[in-house]
Amino acid sequence: MSRAPLDHPLSAQRAPTLADIEALADAAYAALPQRFTRLCEGLVIRVEDFPDDETLDAMDCETEFDLLGLFRGRGLTHGAHLAETGEQPNMIWLYRRPIIDYWADSEDTLETIVTHVLVHEIGHHFGLTDADMEEIERRAE
Repeated sequence: MSRAPLDHPLSAQRAPTLADIEALADAAYAALPQRFTRLCEGLVIRVEDFPDDETLDAMDCETEFDLLGLFRGRGLTHGAHLAETGEQPNMIWLYRRPIIDYWADSEDTLETIVTHVLVHEIGHHFGLTDADMEEIERRAE
């Protein structure tokens, strides 16, 4: 099992904070190839504890732990570059508590999980569907 060492800032001594998850997301984003990040100009990435009730309802979630991340906006293939005045920027949310809950039952590191969720949501920014990304992952294996 791949866990942070006890002297690591993300040790079992305390739950990772919003700032910890944000730092992991920032590091994951910084490690992405520039050819991808160049296409993410204006994309806002936020970390929240949980999705709001409206989001949970819209996504047909059974519990507040069902959603690890979310992309909202107009994907690049749907004209994100043609945003209208007053339109919200494309946004990605990472949900701390569901991510931590998932991590607790996983053998992956928290860094790996945060990176996976972030990249998945950026895939939606690029206009990919969940099925598209599952196919890409399947072929990569």
